[in-house]
Amino acid sequence: MMAGLHETTRVNRWRQRACVCAALLAAACAGEPMPDADTAAAPAVATGLDVVLRDGHPVLDGRRVGLITNHTGVDRTGASGIDRLHTDERFDLVALFSPEHSITGRAEAGEHVESGRDPRTGLPVHSLYGETREPTPEMLENVDVLVFDIQDIGTRYYTYVWTMALAMRAAAENDRDFVVLDRPNPIGGVHVQGNVQDSTQLTFVGLYPVPMRHGFTPGELARYVNEEYDIGARLTVVPVENWRRSMWFEDTGLPWIPPSPNMPSVESATHYSGTCLFEGTNVSVGRGTDAAFSQIGAPWIDADSLAARLERHGIPGVRFEPVTFTPSSPGDGKFGGTPVHGVRFVTTDRDTYDPTRAGIAALVEIRALYGDSLTFRSSHFDRLAGSTRVREQIERGASVDEITADWAAQRAPFEAARTRYLLYE
Repeated sequence: MMAGLHETTRVNRWRQRACVCAALLAAACAGEPMPDADTAAAPAVATGLDVVLRDGHPVLDGRRVGLITNHTGVDRTGASGIDRLHTDERFDLVALFSPEHSITGRAEAGEHVESGRDPRTGLPVHSLYGETREPTPEMLENVDVLVFDIQDIGTRYYTYVWTMALAMRAAAENDRDFVVLDRPNPIGGVHVQGNVQDSTQLTFVGLYPVPMRHGFTPGELARYVNEEYDIGARLTVVPVENWRRSMWFEDTGLPWIPPSPNMPSVESATHYSGTCLFEGTNVSVGRGTDAAFSQIGAPWIDADSLAARLERHGIPGVRFEPVTFTPSSPGDGKFGGTPVHGVRFVTTDRDTYDPTRAGIAALVEIRALYGDSLTFRSSHFDRLAGSTRVREQIERGASVDEITADWAAQRAPFEAARTRYLLYE
């Protein structure tokens, strides 16, 4: 099936290029100004926020809105959604809700976020990453409808969508409407990769059973968990306009804003579903550098040896380059100011790359090379990996094929159900 999707994508791209060339040729022959190729190729992508600001919405117009957002909740021009909604007379924005990393996106991973007030609008900001992780009845007292507008990165461990899921539950329990202003999945919406976590490992880095790379937009994931797990929210998704599943973030024309302090680029997001596993080890993921989650390392690793062993795996779509980097004030406390050696993950073909397999291969090879020098923060690693089995297999020297052997079977029920909730081609 995936090969068919890839072929369809190639055909569609060829047709699109052919149409663009025909338009350009026709304009030239008619003596008209040449249209811009990108404009001719595809209409502009508009997020759910852009659509609501343009058209309004019956679930929002004239109602008291509580907005779950952060610094990524911007329109196509980069203007703050908080400011735009606050000054728009169609909406009555009465409260803000902050996820992990705070409403400004500056807090480090796991850092407690305080409630407060937004300095520009004076609106209350209720923390959903402090004393509580879901809105309380008191927070919702003057709210008619909760709205979620945050840029996700398409990976199970990223907590923003689980804040969304808990807020949906609170909305259902308190008889409030819930609206998702949808945004693109920046790493595309085609691929579903990795394992599905055990029922014993449902935590805030994976609140419901989904693969490491789930292939959903936030709105699609909201639809999935609301129906499959009987949350029962009165859910409305305002879809993204003109986004297709094969599109990566650079294809959208939208402004890239790092969703968290150590997610600097789409390249980092591309590798995150594999390299995030190293958060549960004593190996740096590059926090405190400009390439977090695109590189891993430790002082005791020989970069050339590790890169050579990983290259021998022949993992499609990626190469492994020896690297030395020095983390500066890393939020995870790993090797600040100390040169570390390891590998840089560099994508060469996004359509064939499986970052979850690459991450497992790196763990396997570091264990093979350095034995007990690789240590695990067992409970945290198991939460990320979704089971105790992955760590136990690595510790006893299992191969990449052995560790990932049943992952496709784990994903199969999810992938079958997932098709009912997709909103885009």
